[in-house]
Amino acid sequence: MCYNYQQLISYVEDIKERNNSSASSLVILKDNKIVLEHYSGYHSNSMGSAPITKSSQFNIASARKSYLGLSVAYALFEGKIKNIDDFAIDYFEEFDEELLGETKIRHLVTHSHGLNQKEDGTIYREFNPGENWAYRAINVLMMSKLINKLYGKSFPLLLKERVFLKLGFKETFWQEKPNEQLVQVIENPEVIASFKLGKATDGNEPNLHTSTREFAFWGNLHLNNGLINGKQIVPKEVIRLATTIQSPSYKDNNLPKNGLFWYVQDKPSLRSEIGERVPEGSYQILGITGPTLLVIPKYNLVVAKMYNKMYNYGGDNGDNYLHYLREFGNKVIDVFGD
Repeated sequence: MCYNYQQLISYVEDIKERNNSSASSLVILKDNKIVLEHYSGYHSNSMGSAPITKSSQFNIASARKSYLGLSVAYALFEGKIKNIDDFAIDYFEEFDEELLGETKIRHLVTHSHGLNQKEDGTIYREFNPGENWAYRAINVLMMSKLINKLYGKSFPLLLKERVFLKLGFKETFWQEKPNEQLVQVIENPEVIASFKLGKATDGNEPNLHTSTREFAFWGNLHLNNGLINGKQIVPKEVIRLATTIQSPSYKDNNLPKNGLFWYVQDKPSLRSEIGERVPEGSYQILGITGPTLLVIPKYNLVVAKMYNKMYNYGGDNGDNYLHYLREFGNKVIDVFGD
């Protein structure tokens, strides 16, 4: 079957120009084979910057949640976390019991916890757990620290030992120092891009970098339920926990649905980041610097795209943000759908 890839490439390039990103890339796997690789632009918006190649490593910002999600799935599978409906206070004794209240692990991994944090570090409650959905950073940090505590090692190291080395990953890790393969991030098009690094590699900071290829292969690991080249790299149940809906039952049907941080397609909803034509059971992760990883089991398909610009598509909370994310997913279906 011949697919019209050019419309996807054109769309990615159009957004790159409109968004003032200096870099873009697109890798698509169909039936476990790379069917499209596209690399465009430069590592920075500065003169003489290196061109984007298959080895270029992008800061994927919040898309790192999918890696944390797999670690949480391991903890559930292995009984480190006894049940997803355990109360959070049983694991976070340092928190105020009244503040956490009825918050469960389920709420923390599906953005339905209702907690937020002020700049001075004060944690407060926005809504009761399970009654709404809001993306906040506090739950990601809480779960990162919990997994590190439960395993006695950082969850990035846990993933390196159990997954990355077995997959042959050499371009995926949390970065502390600049190197020539790292793509810099543009915050303001009028200002030279900068490296977005961390002070540690423990997973508590948004300094995860990966190549577009390995980002796509990460999605393919999930698509294949942990089975790669005849070897069960990750237990099937661990993948299932991560990529099936774990959200509580909302009264508002327009709220997004999540697995363990992954956005999972149920019935199309107004606040979902997944296009309404993308089949049920598909799942997606994304970040503020522009990465998107879309897995569509119905078509045995993985689509990874990258940019290097903060606040893509005209803002992080506006209608444009959701519109362009959904539109890209819908265009993927235009190319690969029935």
